[in-house]
Amino acid sequence: MKLFIKKIYLTLFFLSIVSVNAEIFAKDSKNEYFRENFSSYFLGTVSYNNHNAEKAYEYLDKIKKIDNRHSNYKTQYIHTLVLLKKFKKAIAFSKEINKNNNSLFEADLLLGISSIIEEDYDKAEKYFFGLNEVSQHHDMYKGFLKNALLSWTAAAQNNKEKSFYHFNQINQQYYNLKRIQNSLLQCYFDTSIVEKSYQELINDKNNVFSRYNFFLGNYLLHKNKNKKAKEIISYSSKFYGSNVLLKQVNSFIMSDKSEKIINLFNCQNPKDNIAEIFYILSNLYASEKKYNLSNFYLNISLLLNNKFTPNKALLAENLFFEKKYKISRKVYNSLKSIGAIYSWYASKSISTIISATENEDLSVLNLEKDFDLLVSPNFTHYYEMANFYKDKKYYEKAIDFYSIALEKITKDQTLTPKILYRRGTSYERLNNWDKAEVDLKKSLEILPNQPLVLNYLAYTWIEKKINIEQALKMLKRAVELDEDNGYILDSLGWAHYTNKNYIIAEEFLQQAVELMPLESVINDHYADTLWMLNKNIQARYFWKQILDLDDIEKDLKKKVSKKLVFGLIK
Repeated sequence: MKLFIKKIYLTLFFLSIVSVNAEIFAKDSKNEYFRENFSSYFLGTVSYNNHNAEKAYEYLDKIKKIDNRHSNYKTQYIHTLVLLKKFKKAIAFSKEINKNNNSLFEADLLLGISSIIEEDYDKAEKYFFGLNEVSQHHDMYKGFLKNALLSWTAAAQNNKEKSFYHFNQINQQYYNLKRIQNSLLQCYFDTSIVEKSYQELINDKNNVFSRYNFFLGNYLLHKNKNKKAKEIISYSSKFYGSNVLLKQVNSFIMSDKSEKIINLFNCQNPKDNIAEIFYILSNLYASEKKYNLSNFYLNISLLLNNKFTPNKALLAENLFFEKKYKISRKVYNSLKSIGAIYSWYASKSISTIISATENEDLSVLNLEKDFDLLVSPNFTHYYEMANFYKDKKYYEKAIDFYSIALEKITKDQTLTPKILYRRGTSYERLNNWDKAEVDLKKSLEILPNQPLVLNYLAYTWIEKKINIEQALKMLKRAVELDEDNGYILDSLGWAHYTNKNYIIAEEFLQQAVELMPLESVINDHYADTLWMLNKNIQARYFWKQILDLDDIEKDLKKKVSKKLVFGLIK
């Protein structure tokens, strides 16, 4: 079914390309141009949309004639060149467009960036003023980008008033982007509110601006406020434990390698600041799964500041999601030279790539080999290795590493209940319920209001038909803590089913199905409840739906097939 839908989508896509662009090319009186170049343009467009920049370049580069009507071709060609880091060719092509008095967003953007690199800020300002606002590829953030770039060209010429004038032209719809730009500008002009500006970002409870702990620390190091920088970086690396950048810079500062932090970024350098603006846009487009646009802006960011090598992690991630595993692996390997934290992060990511391209066993062997190369593995290494084993269903090894992590953990660590939960669920997977129950209970003793732990322990009790009343209380509490979690609602519904409260069970299971319509077990629980309420037609409807799901396990499929024929014995 999915393949059929995909074929329809591709057919409609091809037809739309033909209908739009055939009209454009048909206006050309030279049929030879149409025949030779339309095919290349068409195949180049398809390759570009399939995230194959190399193939897109091969086709688009064949089209030599440029005229005012083919803006789609010129846009895609520039994008392809930038994706392949062929900047000289992209800038030369942009100059050719500009020479013919044509306006194209991408051409003006690249020529402006080229002028920034050459420190010709007057020329850069001219190009940024001329940015064409009607590029189909830049429907988002274009109003922000133009004014942000004009603000930086003015700042580079030490014109603070003009810089903030352009800054104030940025629409309030880009409120958070504007706040980041403000902090960078305050730092560039070294105002009295630099630290306050960064702190307001970092302390925002509604948004995660953890990255800007690095920028504040970097600024303080540049100002020789080493002690304060160390405090901020050390605290933030613990508070945002999954932030690889903060963990790495903390490692640098703890080993007296502050120069490595300073060398990554300098807010007194206009190019570094503009690079950060492009990195932000790249991140935003990546979050929307627009990987071509994300990589386009990221490559420009790295062109402006190639010292900030940690930013390549985003490129590696994008390439992974595009299933360009070979190139992604190469980028991850390049991250290992940054430092020990990025090296371990890259090792985990490469093992994930091996899992996707080869098999789970090779993936595990690869990470084990890199783990053995660690000079002095710490708590984090054992904990993350345990998580990796658990994800790959190597439960016995996961338990061993969780146990070592618990031995190495410090008293002030908040991860203890989480590790106990993970080790407990690993025991349960190995049918060692006695040890699993001990860990889950201990986790809740330390931190009682954990909805996932409450759910796991209570649901298992229900499946074992023990402690039903206590399980019900725990699940009610779990729902209060996480009311939109389909799994927890399912557990509460199933607890009522086990207690033969079918009407109440239906209420919760219906909510769970609405939240997670593709989850086979939840649908099965709901269908069983409907049957017990004599709603046999509806029950059979849901059992039939389960058999059409992609990820149904074999045992469940067998049971559901039997229910579909014979129903349930009450």
